[in-house]
Amino acid sequence: MQICRYDSDRLGVVQNDHVYDVTEVREEVMQAVPWHGLGDPVIARLPQLIARIRDVLAQRSPIPLAAVKLRSPVRSPTKLVAAPTNYRTHIAEMQAVTRGMPVQRSNDIGTAGMFLKANSSMVGPSEGVGLRFLDRRNDHEVELALVIGKVCNQVSMERALDYVAGYCIGLDITLRGPEDRSFRKSIDSYSVLGPWLVTADEIPDPDNLQLKLAVNNELRQNANTRDMVYSVRRLIEFSSTFYTLHPGDVLFTGTPEGVSPIKPGDTLSAEIEKVGRMVVAVRGS
Repeated sequence: MQICRYDSDRLGVVQNDHVYDVTEVREEVMQAVPWHGLGDPVIARLPQLIARIRDVLAQRSPIPLAAVKLRSPVRSPTKLVAAPTNYRTHIAEMQAVTRGMPVQRSNDIGTAGMFLKANSSMVGPSEGVGLRFLDRRNDHEVELALVIGKVCNQVSMERALDYVAGYCIGLDITLRGPEDRSFRKSIDSYSVLGPWLVTADEIPDPDNLQLKLAVNNELRQNANTRDMVYSVRRLIEFSSTFYTLHPGDVLFTGTPEGVSPIKPGDTLSAEIEKVGRMVVAVRGS
């Protein structure tokens, strides 16, 4: 199932270029099964929500997808966790880009670890990217993003996918420079999540998905998640060794080679197999 947030926090199901409004179902489920934990309450109650949606979806009228403004499918994560060096070809290209800069880079994700992006940097595709520091290089990075569905702490690789609610396209926009990575990647609108959440049952193997990004219709990134150094399962195991992951927490799994600068006026088209496609406008902030 493809679940989206749109317009003024409406909840919808996406089918065949149409959205079916299920906001009332969300309110019904949340009242019946209150959530008192940390994280996103809608994601925490996703199984109950999906079951109820299936009962009523045929009664809903379709809205053209082009007529709505897509927001981030997750509203309130406790954290955005990201992999900095998870494709070897990207590690090599970034070594070339940062040569001569006062930046220390690690070739090994196990050594570099994960990093956090501020929740306030997260937007949906309709909100676009507002670039800052236009005298410096700002880059696009397309990534498979996974959304945690239930409390996840010190989980093994074998059980890791049991904790995934679904998958999205993620854009990890990056300001280049000497500051800490988390600081440069946490600028407002520098974490784009969308276009919707594809529930985990529709993607049994997240480690074999083609992902692409074009800038102004020019293809810049084109790779497959099977090329990741740490698989999705390993990333969940690795992250949950350090953090308790809560419903709605987002893991950006890393970007492949092809990263390049963007500027105001550009249009980013990002696509991941079995997830979907989203178009994101770039502007000055």
